Amino acid sequence: MTRTRPTVLLLVALLGGAGGWFVEVWQVAVGHPAVVPPWTLAVVLALIGVIIVLYAIPVWRSTSGRSKREKPDGAVPAKRVDPFYATRVVLLAKASSLTGAILGGAAVGILFFLLTRSVVAAVESVTLAIVTAVGALVLLVGGLVAERMCTLPPDDGEGEQDHPSVAPHS
Repeated sequence: MTRTRPTVLLLVALLGGAGGWFVEVWQVAVGHPAVVPPWTLAVVLALIGVIIVLYAIPVWRSTSGRSKREKPDGAVPAKRVDPFYATRVVLLAKASSLTGAILGGAAVGILFFLLTRSVVAAVESVTLAIVTAVGALVLLVGGLVAERMCTLPPDDGEGEQDHPSVAPHS
């Protein structure tokens, strides 16, 4: 699995922004009130972003050689991480970064709609859109950090011996 690319996140955020703006325009065009995200959405998005990083800490400790338990001689035992757990955390992290991008884009689209209307929007509506965008940003960053924490460090010189251009010295 490859890391999440910034261009993909930007594209997803732009699609979310266009979708958020379109839903707002459509809602107002058919006579319904504009959609305003609730406070709880921002809080839950930020909380999920923090929880994902907490899920990634055991994987990071295992892959980086850092462990809570040390032997009396100072050697750190290599605690093996469950590969299924690590895979689940990486997939959850990737999904969270994409979800944070699309929901952050939607919140910015809603904010753009509210600020460009001829009728002045309520301050609370604008504030809720901003807070939701910040919560989505926390989710996005939490997903990217967790994804980074679950990557294996590069091997130390193991691949050099198998490389055909490196001839052994005799």
